[in-house]
Order: sequence, then C-alpha cells, then structure tokens
Amino acid sequence: MWWRRTLPAVVALLGISGLGLITVGLTADPARPPRPPAGTPARTHPAPDLAPLTRAAPVRVQIPAIGVRAEIVPVGADAAGVLEVPPLDRPTLAGWYRHGVSPGETGNAVLVGHVDSPSGPAVFFDLGRLRAGQEIQVTRTDARITTFTVDDVRAYPKDRFPTALVYGPADAAGLRLITCGGRFDDATGNYVDNVVVFATRTA
Repeated sequence: MWWRRTLPAVVALLGISGLGLITVGLTADPARPPRPPAGTPARTHPAPDLAPLTRAAPVRVQIPAIGVRAEIVPVGADAAGVLEVPPLDRPTLAGWYRHGVSPGETGNAVLVGHVDSPSGPAVFFDLGRLRAGQEIQVTRTDARITTFTVDDVRAYPKDRFPTALVYGPADAAGLRLITCGGRFDDATGNYVDNVVVFATRTA
C-alpha cells in the first residue's frame, strides 16, 4: 500500500505533516478483509488520568483479540510526501510514523501495516474485526508496555480520509492503526477504503 501526505492547518500545529492515505491492493485475487462501519469515531470510555510518557520508539505491537504479535519498524515520508511502509517482502511487520508522537506521549501515535501481500494475509488483515473495549499493547524501547483500549473502528473512502482525526491535536495519549480495506476494485487493483482503529491509552 502507498500513503500520501496532505497539510491541513490543524495538523501543522503539531509540527508534523498530515498524511492522507492512498492504498493499492497487493494481490491479484486477495481474500476480503473485514469491513468496519463508516463514519466518525466516538470515544467509548473516558481517558484515565495518566501522566504522559516521555518519548521512546515502539518495538512491538500485540493485539490479542485478532492474534497480532508483530515487530515495529520506524517509517517516515519521502521528499514527495509518500509515507514509507514496511517492506512488502516482510508483511508481518508494522510501521510507526516516527515524525509523530511515540505511543504513550500526549497526542496520536500512528502505526501502519499491510492488509495483504503476494503470499497471503498480512499483519493488519483482521484489523476491521476489532471492537470497542478490546486492548492493544505496545512495547517500547524503554521496556514499558503501554496498553490502549479501542474506542472505535471505522472505514473511510480513500478520498475522504480523516486526516485531522488521525494526526490532529489530542489531549490524551492516543493510538491510530491504519491499513487498507473494504471492497477490492479489480479494475484498478485498489482497495477502496482505509480502515482506521482509534484507541486511547488506559494503562
């Protein structure tokens, strides 16, 4: 999948670039990942009064509800504004947008991953199956394990990606997991949607 940058003012306030997403299918006849409901996310539980953590890169993400246990590699964006993703020949890796906050800092940390690959389902194939209340654990280089609770899971058409909701300011430590999903368009070789998981740090 490929991801392209936009620059809304609300995101610029964070000192990072917003990233509108463009994704393409990776297999000629992929299995269909689950499609979550479309719309605007809602926080399903209040953010606890937790002191924000200092910056530390994430190294592993675990999502017990869908059987994910993946290493994380840092990714950036190139001069053309295209967000790097983990290499397609290592589809079990997740990528952390290193120019944003790290998981546990105040703001929204962003992890991205492929939904499928030439060899089959990839790291975030089942992302759309997550439901509010389920947990995501992120291990950091400082040995802290931060726990996030899913608030909502949404699918958005690629031309209406919610850049401000994903990369915009936040008053708590949030986590955003992103992949492609929805219907696979055989004519273009693209998935038509982006799947976004919205989560808040709870421990």
